[in-house]
Amino acid sequence: MTGPTALNRARRATELAALADGQPVDVIVIGGGITGAGIALDAATRGLSVALVEKHDLAFGTSRWSSKLVHGGLRYLATGNIGIARRSAIERGILMTRNAPHLVKAMPQLVPLLPSMGRVSRVLVRTGFVAGDGLRRLAGTSASTLPRSRRVDARRTAELAPTVRTEGLDGGFLAYDGQLIDDARLVTAAARTAAQHGASILTRVSAGAADATSVRLTDQLTGDSFDASARVVINAAGVWAGDLDPALTLRPSRGTHLVFDAEAFGNPTAALTIPIPGELNRFVFAMPEQLGRVYLGLTDEDAPGPIPDVPQPTPGEIDFLLNTVNTALATGLTPADVRGAYAGLRPLIDTGEGHTADVSREHAVVESASGVISIIGGKLTEYRYMAQDVVDRALQLRGLGARGCRTANLPLVGAPANPVATLRSEHALPSSLVARFGAEAANVIARARCSRPTEPVADGIDVIRAEFEYAVTHEGALSADDILDRRTRIGLVAEDRDRAAEVAAEMIAEFGEVE
Repeated sequence: MTGPTALNRARRATELAALADGQPVDVIVIGGGITGAGIALDAATRGLSVALVEKHDLAFGTSRWSSKLVHGGLRYLATGNIGIARRSAIERGILMTRNAPHLVKAMPQLVPLLPSMGRVSRVLVRTGFVAGDGLRRLAGTSASTLPRSRRVDARRTAELAPTVRTEGLDGGFLAYDGQLIDDARLVTAAARTAAQHGASILTRVSAGAADATSVRLTDQLTGDSFDASARVVINAAGVWAGDLDPALTLRPSRGTHLVFDAEAFGNPTAALTIPIPGELNRFVFAMPEQLGRVYLGLTDEDAPGPIPDVPQPTPGEIDFLLNTVNTALATGLTPADVRGAYAGLRPLIDTGEGHTADVSREHAVVESASGVISIIGGKLTEYRYMAQDVVDRALQLRGLGARGCRTANLPLVGAPANPVATLRSEHALPSSLVARFGAEAANVIARARCSRPTEPVADGIDVIRAEFEYAVTHEGALSADDILDRRTRIGLVAEDRDRAAEVAAEMIAEFGEVE
C-alpha cells in the first residue's frame, strides 16, 4: 500500500486511462511547474476534480532553476512596488510557518562592508534591511522564524563567510530571508499534496489544441492521443504559455547560477551578498546549499527567440558572476573552480520596458479567444497566491460553484501537520534526509524494499539509496534523469551524475514498471 500521496507509474497509467476513456473533470491544468502544481492543489482542495498534465517531468522548466530563495519582497519595496512586496512577505511567512516549514528555513544574508562600498551604498543597504524588518512584521512573521537584521563586526563577518576579503573590512550587515532546500522538491510536495486531495498528476503527457472545455492530449510514453474534457482549462505552462495561446506576449529573461564546492568559499554559513558595481538594489549571492555546494547567482538577461527545453548559461554571464563575487573575496575564483552551472528563464510579461531587471514580476490572468484561461508572469514566492487568483477567476468566468480557497493554512506533504501517516524507522535518520523530506523522512527508509537502503548512492554524496527508490515509488520519477536532476540535485555536477547514474537506473528497472 503506497497511500494517497504516492505518485508512480502504476497510478499514472490508471488515471490516464480513465481520462482517455472520457472521464470528465472540472479542471485541466497544463504545466507541471510550481504554478501548475499550486493550481492543481488549490482546485482539488476546493472539492473540484482536477487533472494536471505536464509534457516532461514535474519542475522540468523554470521551477528547478531558481536561486532556491523565498523572497520577502525587499527588492520590490525598493522600486516602489508596495503591493508585490507586501504579498511576497505574507506568502514567505505562510510557506515558512504553515505550508512547508520543513522545506523553507531562514537564510542569513551577509553584505560585507568593504572599502569599495561607499557611504551612500551602505546607507541604502541598511535602510533596505530595516524596511525588510518592517515588511516581516507587517506580514505577521515572528523574529523567531526570521531574525531581525543587524550589523556584525569584522570577526563575525569572516566566521560567516571565511573567504571574504579582510583588508579594510568594517564588519557587515546581516539580514534574513527564506531559503528552500530545493525548488523542485517544493513542486513535488505541492503535486503530491494535490494528489492526496484527489488530483491526477500526469507527467509525460503533452497538451496540443485546447479550448474552453477540451484539450488534445498525447501520452509521450506510448504516442497515443485523445481529447479530454473539462469545465475549465488553465494554461500554466510558464515560458511556453504562448505555444497554447499565441496571443500571449512574454519576454523571457535568463537567470544563471554557477555551482561550486562549498570548500571554495570556506564552507560558509551565510549567503555572501555582493552589490553589483554601478547598480542600485541588485546583488550577486553566493548561497550555501545542500550536497555541500554553494550556488552563485544571478543574472538577468534578455533571452529572445525560441524557448529551449534546457537553457544554457553564456560565457559572458559566467564571467560577470565570477568578476562580481571576486570583488569581495580574498582569493579570486576562476572558471576552474566551477563544478556546474544552470540557467532558467523567467516568464516575464512583455511590457515594453527596458532592462529585464526592471520588468514587473506581477502576474496576469488572461482568457484567450478560445476560452483557455492562462496565467503568466509572477514569481515562485507567490505561487500559492497566484493559484488562488487564477482559480477564483476561472470559477467566476465559468459560473462554477466551489468552496473557498483553503491553501493558506494547508500543510504540504512532509510538513509536521500534514496527516500522512508517519512510520517508525529502526534506523537513525540522516539530517540531510530530514532536510529534504521533513516529517516524511522515516517513511523513506521504512517503506524501502531495495537492498542496502541507508547506503549512500555514491561515496561522498549524502543521498541514500532509499531516496532514489522513493523517487520512483512515491514521487513520480519515471526515468533516471527525473531522479538525478529533479528529485535530487546530484545531476548539477557531471562527475557526481556519472557516479550515481547506475543506482538511479537500478531503481527505475526494479521499481519503475507498472505492477
